[in-house]
Amino acid sequence: MGRVWGIFCILVLLQSLVIVVIGGEELKIWPMPLSVSHGQSKLFVSKSFELKTDGSEFRDASGILKDGFSRLRSVMEAAHVVDGDFSRLGESSILRGIHVVVNSSSEELQYGVDESYKLSVPSPGKNIYALLEAQTVYGALHGLQTFSQLAYFNFKLGVLEVPQAPWTIRDEPRFSFRGLLIDTSRHYLPLPVIKNVIDSMTYSKLNVLHWHIVDTQSFPLEVPSYPKLWEGAYSTSERYTFSDASEIVRYAQRRGINVLAEIDVPGHATSWGVGYPLLWPSKACQEPLDVSSEFTFKVIDGILSDFSKIFKFKFVHLGGDEVDTSCWTLTPRVNKWLKSKGMNGSDAYQYFVLRAQKIALSHGYEVINWEETFNNFGRKLSPKTVVHNWLGGGVAQKVVASGLRCIVSNQDKWYLDHLDATWEGFYMNEPLANITNSKHQKLVLGGEVCMWGENIDGSNIEQTIWPRAAAAAERLWTAYDNLAKNPSKVITRLAHFRCLLNQRGVAAAPLLGQGREAPEEPGSCYAQ
Repeated sequence: MGRVWGIFCILVLLQSLVIVVIGGEELKIWPMPLSVSHGQSKLFVSKSFELKTDGSEFRDASGILKDGFSRLRSVMEAAHVVDGDFSRLGESSILRGIHVVVNSSSEELQYGVDESYKLSVPSPGKNIYALLEAQTVYGALHGLQTFSQLAYFNFKLGVLEVPQAPWTIRDEPRFSFRGLLIDTSRHYLPLPVIKNVIDSMTYSKLNVLHWHIVDTQSFPLEVPSYPKLWEGAYSTSERYTFSDASEIVRYAQRRGINVLAEIDVPGHATSWGVGYPLLWPSKACQEPLDVSSEFTFKVIDGILSDFSKIFKFKFVHLGGDEVDTSCWTLTPRVNKWLKSKGMNGSDAYQYFVLRAQKIALSHGYEVINWEETFNNFGRKLSPKTVVHNWLGGGVAQKVVASGLRCIVSNQDKWYLDHLDATWEGFYMNEPLANITNSKHQKLVLGGEVCMWGENIDGSNIEQTIWPRAAAAAERLWTAYDNLAKNPSKVITRLAHFRCLLNQRGVAAAPLLGQGREAPEEPGSCYAQ
């Protein structure tokens, strides 16, 4: 009875909040911008709403901005048919388009690119346009996403309305690395599924797709230098060609998202030996990769050489977690090699990770490794290492105190496959917790939510990611002083964003209950 009464109280509270949401009296933008001011006038989005770029240094030769504007139109008009009679509306209330001015001519996307923007929506007047100013086209894309959240369908008039004009919004990210991991080894994800995930990332301004491509279970990617590697895929139809991988990078880049490729070595690599059995210490003991074989490192070099042709993000992820070295010491041939080098299992683990790092560095990459590498031999790691925290709290403090950079993904808060991890925990997880030194704070690049794939495939990935990933996205984007100190303060706004995702075709789950929870009973989207 107590549980039922508690749920009833929550629903009553949420139903009361829905009035605020629908009434347009509360700011509903997600993630919250740096600064916002608005008025009380109404504008109506013209049926011929257009893009102007007069005075912009960005020539848009490849159509990144034009395509971004087309997507803006599509998501604004997706939920309802816009068929109102504009002749009934005053000319002074028609918003004719958006004027985008980008100061940089470059479309290079890289870590640390300027993602700031200023969005101004004017008061009613003659021949009016919104103005979007940004240093780069990627800041402009974020501004278009924000504009898309200002427009609502007016059911009486059958047109899109921008209430509370004039608007002035200034915005920039708190962290430059705002990531989402997907895992295509545990379950194959078809290209359209990955592209849908990329599109949904843009709505909450996440900007790094961490692609955990291969693992123990399968090796689905074509590697031209070693073409038998993808014999480790589940089947011949569950594979990505090299061109497929290039298309994923291209698709993401045009939406302002970097793709971080990962090969997890030396552990998590049984699938490598299906095509090349020499990579296994023995047929009976197949993981970690054979540390004693030069062929192992030639293969890693070949993979990273091929990666460098398509994965242009400055970082590559080399894993390094959960390495059980007993296979090396129990395999007579490998153990003999260890003794000849004066190594035990721990020494060999260090040797493997550091040698793999040198190979990556030789191909122009900076290296990300899971935190076990730091926990075991942190001082030996390359100074260009970024340590990826996942096991728990306190590690980030130690990493940055040592002078290395860090990404936060502590599993108790930011692992999406942990269905008992609530959106409130995702929202309140602070990457700079207990890091008070300003120099150390700058070494925290940001954070990442992780969608591990043991129980995830194309049928349920979206509702497992959203809306919890959006809660973390605001933590990573929004200025610290603008973040709510109690998650209950943002439940209305996040519920609205979750329903907006649904309207855009993203299968975001209800806020109430655990991750990936289905609605318990009939009711409003905003009350679930």
